[in-house]
Amino acid sequence: MEISFKGKRILVTGAGQGIGRGIAVELWRAGANIVALSRTRTHLESLKSEYPSIDIVDVDISDWDKTRQVVESLGHFDALVNNAAVAVCEPFLTCTAADFDRMFDINVKAALNISQVVARKMVENKTHGAIVNMSSQASKAALKDHTIYSASKAALDALTRAMALELGPHGIRVNAVNPTVTMTEMAKVGWADPERSAEMKAKIPLGRFSEVSEVVNAVVFLLSEKSTMINGVELPIDGGFLAT
Repeated sequence: MEISFKGKRILVTGAGQGIGRGIAVELWRAGANIVALSRTRTHLESLKSEYPSIDIVDVDISDWDKTRQVVESLGHFDALVNNAAVAVCEPFLTCTAADFDRMFDINVKAALNISQVVARKMVENKTHGAIVNMSSQASKAALKDHTIYSASKAALDALTRAMALELGPHGIRVNAVNPTVTMTEMAKVGWADPERSAEMKAKIPLGRFSEVSEVVNAVVFLLSEKSTMINGVELPIDGGFLAT
């Protein structure tokens, strides 16, 4: 199945490394004009050095007004991937207000903020666009020490459904993907403990974690013209974790 984004302009947040970088590169390979957004300039410069035609923008998306100003200045997009996120893993009894605010500011409010700007321009230009929000299996099943992170991703799922309902009449599709542990460089460190990783893998019928490419491929499909009747979906990429 060949997928092309030739002539399409796509904004990817959290694109400096990990899943976001993988999404940006794969969409670029499929012909899209990519704007990669991240907080960390050095990550973006590394991406740019490998893929010079990708445009890069650095901004702290927890800053509502600054982010809105920057995204407004970028013009019109055909698609958006809200991938940027932060996780602070703390037990329920020691979670703090600062942890809550940071995770909800980035994982939920920033997605709302950026999506509003992008979607309004889609509506103005009568663009039948697509938006994908990067959620998590943690929105569907409790994970130890992930109280606020899980809550933020559940909120993102709810936001996805509301966006799908209200933007659908404009021909704009909105979906979420909900991966299990995905083997980014950061995850390889975080799940290096064999006992910890074995316990988690035992809950996954396929018996392993996801590779970055497996999440990327799902996002690419949901953005493409091969999925034009898919709207408001929260797609698990979890090897069957949620089926058990």
